[in-house]
Amino acid sequence: MEMTLRWYGPGYDKVSLEQIRQIPGVTGVVTSLMGKQPGEVWEKDEIRELKQIVEAQGLLVKGIESVNVSDEIKIGTEKRDEHIEKYITTLTYLGEAGIHMVCYNFMPVFDWTRTELARKRADGSTVLAYNQEIIDKIDPAHMRESMARMSEGYSMPGWEPERLDRLEELFEAYQDVDEEKLFANLVYFLEAIGPVCEKYGISMGIHPDDPAWPIFGLSRIITGKEQIVRLLKAVDKPYNGITLCTGSLGSNPENDIHEIIRAAAGRIPFAHIRNLRYNQKGDFEEAAHLSADGSMDMYQIVKTLYQTGFTGIIRPDHGRMIWGEQAMPGYGLYDRALGAAYLNGLWEAIEKGCAAHS
Repeated sequence: MEMTLRWYGPGYDKVSLEQIRQIPGVTGVVTSLMGKQPGEVWEKDEIRELKQIVEAQGLLVKGIESVNVSDEIKIGTEKRDEHIEKYITTLTYLGEAGIHMVCYNFMPVFDWTRTELARKRADGSTVLAYNQEIIDKIDPAHMRESMARMSEGYSMPGWEPERLDRLEELFEAYQDVDEEKLFANLVYFLEAIGPVCEKYGISMGIHPDDPAWPIFGLSRIITGKEQIVRLLKAVDKPYNGITLCTGSLGSNPENDIHEIIRAAAGRIPFAHIRNLRYNQKGDFEEAAHLSADGSMDMYQIVKTLYQTGFTGIIRPDHGRMIWGEQAMPGYGLYDRALGAAYLNGLWEAIEKGCAAHS
């Protein structure tokens, strides 16, 4: 297990590499070239510079999160092969740079979605939260008008500002992309990038849909165990794996995280471990990583990872905003540092406990 922290890169992240280096047990980051748009090639010199910045602070680039997949690939337009070739070029340059893990998602239009960025909790901290009733009040046909209401109380991280002018166009483009077509396009993409992944030993970890159900009438295909097993069998190669995000999969309380870990054993190169609290159906809020603070048993999740032979990259995921910190919602320093320390403690205790009984 390799403990890391997400770092958005120079100019995008208020948390510094110097601060990350001081978190016990954290030896690297998962990072990205944030200025790159889906469908653009990550150039060699850009990747080299990013690595040098990280390594200058005594850390390593353990993986990339994310090389975003373009809508052309997800929809399956006439430009998808051109975009896949550019994706392959990026993977080639990453492989040549010694980077061997890439997290990505295949969610249409929006990335992970929340309806509140700062819901206040009883302890005074604020957290990311989701309420389906708010989503249901938004008419996709008038999405830009709905976006204008952000200033009236909510905004959604998956709503990229540069895509606002294309939302109606994108919804129209995805109109005929049902779950089967989206899945087929994902398989096509994975089979196409297979040779470069195998050449450079790159593991692709698809991030689950978040929340784990369709929103705005858009199809979602990585929402639970059945879909994950189907994908792993459809492209039954070591490079095709999942990013185990407990918060994303756990957004649906019907998902058994332990069963998902067992079903995907050996195919989990990356894990996002975080807790959340269910309030009622369709309403949840993120919590401290500690099991007692939320609805998930973090000890059992980490133990199941250990028992199934997990050796990949791990990181604490979204944290609370605590102690007056001002940072990107979910990605401050303090609570994620507490999360890393907690997860490291769980892992050490489980590892030593299992060794004592072997």
